[in-house]
Amino acid sequence: MKRRDLFKTGTSFAAGFALAGALKGCGSPSGTEKAATTASTGDEEVILTVVQGGGFPNSLDLHRSGTNRPGYGSSWNLYDRLMTFDTKTSPDGSLSYDYTQLKPELAESWETEEGKSITFSLRKDATFHDGKPVTANDVKWSFDRAVSVGGFPTFQMKAGALEKPEQFVVIDDYTFQVKLLRDDKLTAIDLAVPIPLIINSELVKQHVTEDDPWGMEWVNNNDAGGGAFELDSFEPGKKLVLTRFDDWKSGPLPQIEKVILLDVPEAGNRRALLEKGDVDINFSLSEKDTKELKETEKYAIVSTPIENCLYSVDLNTKEELTGKSNPFADVKVRQAVAYAMPYQAMFYTALYGEAVKQFGAKSTKVNNTEWPQPSPYKTDMGQAKASLSLSNYPDGFETTLAFNLGTKEWAEPLCVLIQESLAEIGIKVTLEKVPGANFRSVLVEKSRPMIINNFGGWLNYPDYFFFYAYHGQDATFNGSSYKNPDMDKLIETALKSEPGKEDYEKSVQEFIQIAWDEVPRIPIVQPYLSIAMQKNIEGYQYWFHRQLDFRQLKKV
Repeated sequence: MKRRDLFKTGTSFAAGFALAGALKGCGSPSGTEKAATTASTGDEEVILTVVQGGGFPNSLDLHRSGTNRPGYGSSWNLYDRLMTFDTKTSPDGSLSYDYTQLKPELAESWETEEGKSITFSLRKDATFHDGKPVTANDVKWSFDRAVSVGGFPTFQMKAGALEKPEQFVVIDDYTFQVKLLRDDKLTAIDLAVPIPLIINSELVKQHVTEDDPWGMEWVNNNDAGGGAFELDSFEPGKKLVLTRFDDWKSGPLPQIEKVILLDVPEAGNRRALLEKGDVDINFSLSEKDTKELKETEKYAIVSTPIENCLYSVDLNTKEELTGKSNPFADVKVRQAVAYAMPYQAMFYTALYGEAVKQFGAKSTKVNNTEWPQPSPYKTDMGQAKASLSLSNYPDGFETTLAFNLGTKEWAEPLCVLIQESLAEIGIKVTLEKVPGANFRSVLVEKSRPMIINNFGGWLNYPDYFFFYAYHGQDATFNGSSYKNPDMDKLIETALKSEPGKEDYEKSVQEFIQIAWDEVPRIPIVQPYLSIAMQKNIEGYQYWFHRQLDFRQLKKV
């Protein structure tokens, strides 16, 4: 058995700018009041103002179907988990989470009985934002909810062999146990991702109905957490305001006292707000802005390759879509499209070279377990036409390509390049622009023949990525709706094994090989997560979920 140490205490600091006003409109710098630069005083409220690309939180309930990635960020700061990941310093000197090291959060310690259980001792001084003490009953209700609501939350819990309420046991008010279905390398780290958040069960139970037994309609717009920040106001599509929860006990009290997150859809307007000094952080920069803002040398900019992540073109493999035969069910069509991709143009024109290439491998045979690793496909129009000629659609066809408007800075020019290139082999493509708030729902539907996907696996293993992106359970991020029993068996074998073991190494190489041969999705790049900050902002840390952790940030 092993017992984890308690959190080390930290020191808080107070300083920085005070924001005189927040965005009144949506999308125009003229709708702001200039931020006032003031001298630091001991009584001054420390306010952090943020704009971000990739959309705006569409829900505060991470268990709700269709909650988007920005919603993970608000949840990460509003709610605690039993434990979290430690911090490491990256080669460039920036901070990153360390998925090899876990540390306490709401649980102050835990004991593991190998292959049987993990028993957590909860902090006795932790409370929710309404003052109610956090107990093991809240933890069980929250875990029961996650494995029962279906969709992404239930898939995520299952990835760590957390599958049914019977696994979650209340020993006493401050002791909670997870019974293990099997010895699984992902179980412990899966407890530190956003999904197993701890909800104020007694508060939410006041809002449940027969049709909504988990209170999802209420949590969608309300705060039921006990994290480092609590909800001040939430205006979907406009503004989210969080204030520091001064009674938070699960770590060092944050220096930031108020966070104002503004919805500014246009990249140019987000950049203008940063350049005027009206905001502290422009988060999740477009590749164009990353390149150009670096050249100014006026801002603190961090670009981190996103672990276990790909931008890809997913080709729906269902035999029929909307009652018609689907060309992409034909592997020869998929291979033709893979050879027709304008890879270099996409990399340099749409992405400004701010990414890691994932195409043009020298060998067509997979001989290692590195992930992501480049596919063997490269632009070869002759091979594309030859492959299409061997398909059931030798003369081409008409189709659509959907992309997320929340990422239009790179996705739209990328799609235009694809549209032009596929026209050369007789495939006429119409572009579908999906609003960022709706894109997750479109992924869930699996109704589009082609879709630009941007999936990053939270747990940094290739088998975890493939579990979500290629497994026949058809999870949300399997944008191809790809199903192959041989692939499934290989993924499941790897999930139950560990790197370095023969069955793991063999399974991983084989399922990557199938991915290249069957090509249900076409990898383009491994993206960077880039952030531009005013130079008085410190403490930024990269996280696997690609959202800001306000707890670590400081204004100096």
